[in-house]
Amino acid sequence: MPPWGAALALLLAALALLGLLAPRLRRAVGARAVPGAPGQDHREEADGGGAADRFSDGREPLPGGCRLICKPSALARCLLSALRRSTALEPLPRSWLSGPHLQTLCHFVLPVGPGPELAREYLQLADDGLVALDWVVGPCPRGRRVTNAGGLPAVLLVIPNAWGRLTRNVLGLCLLALERGYYPVIFHRRGHHGCPLVSPRLQPFGDPSDLKEAVTYIRFRHPAAPLFAVSEGSGSALLLSYLGECGSSSYVTGAACISPVLRCREWFEAGLPWPYERGFLLHQKIALSRYASALQDTVDTHKLFRSRSLREFEETLFCHTKSFPISWDTYWDHNDPLRDVDEAAVPVLCICSADDPVCGPPDHFLPTELFHSNPYFFLLLSHHGGHCGFLRQEPLPAWSHEVILEYFRALTEFFRTEERMKGLSRHRASFLGGRRRWGTLQKREVSPSSHLEEIFSWKRSYTR
Repeated sequence: MPPWGAALALLLAALALLGLLAPRLRRAVGARAVPGAPGQDHREEADGGGAADRFSDGREPLPGGCRLICKPSALARCLLSALRRSTALEPLPRSWLSGPHLQTLCHFVLPVGPGPELAREYLQLADDGLVALDWVVGPCPRGRRVTNAGGLPAVLLVIPNAWGRLTRNVLGLCLLALERGYYPVIFHRRGHHGCPLVSPRLQPFGDPSDLKEAVTYIRFRHPAAPLFAVSEGSGSALLLSYLGECGSSSYVTGAACISPVLRCREWFEAGLPWPYERGFLLHQKIALSRYASALQDTVDTHKLFRSRSLREFEETLFCHTKSFPISWDTYWDHNDPLRDVDEAAVPVLCICSADDPVCGPPDHFLPTELFHSNPYFFLLLSHHGGHCGFLRQEPLPAWSHEVILEYFRALTEFFRTEERMKGLSRHRASFLGGRRRWGTLQKREVSPSSHLEEIFSWKRSYTR
């Protein structure tokens, strides 16, 4: 674990142990009860489950008190059926991990431990910048299942959070996906997780230009393999921006977002509860401090490293540049992840928790009209899970990982069935069209010049 990671872990752990975390978060998130407080379970039962139930019409109940919020469709029915059969959503006895802050802190603070074997590739971009791709190559489990009927393993593109920290859950997802027959690859932005910053340009919050080049390269390496994508937390802004800008040309079969930040500008402007705000801000300052001399020609590094909020840090880094300054409004016009959401043509499953201490209450951070109106977006809302946590007792993986892989399997089966039905329809149409053409040709031979109107109609029906 790097020294800055240990410092961040000690900072957040000390805040929790000193008792500063719970009371401050209660005031910041809206005076919600501390998990495990006396009478909390009774109040949840009395109001029918709390915040999660206010966003569902009650017709999509799932195990564990989860709710699926979406626009009715054939794909929605298929996904709902798969989730009802899922064992990952079955409720487990409450444990010390049930609290949202512990779920979140365990995810971000605990050391990663022995992770998967990674093979790194550096991809040089069109502007000579570098991004990194970590291919998960081991350990290869016995009895590894292939996810694609054609025999090629599907590629799983994993996008970590926007701060560049590779968390326990990301590596756990990669290991589970490798076991289930996927070929995981982790995308790292410029200057993140050991990727050198060779040019004084960092990737803005929702700019998918670097990700486009990375996906093109992945398709070049695996042209026949299906491509799925998963993002974590604030990294979802990058994935959603990519899906919106590329539309039906994204090459992605299905996508999933774990605890996504959807209303990003409001999220930055409102600020996080102060322990998380200070922790994430400290992490970014430490990560960029090694590039201070390289960035001093483009940004005011003195002001950058004296920033007191995530908004001030983001605004100084990308808006108040020395070469091309822009306003805060203009920045979000180009980086809002939902700016082109109507163009997205890929099913997206968002897994969120009603007790997320980083994003806040669901009625503040979830644009539920998106899930009710767009047939490609699905929201799985649970009562508990924290931010990107969704942890269970060891050695069980996070239940969000199980649900995501089951969702991808359901998508594959659904699209395979759709293609089979389309193939049968085309075969039947060609067969009936051949019979229709043969009968019409016989009629034309009987009277070749007296039924020009019928011949014209036949041509239209055949070429329609």
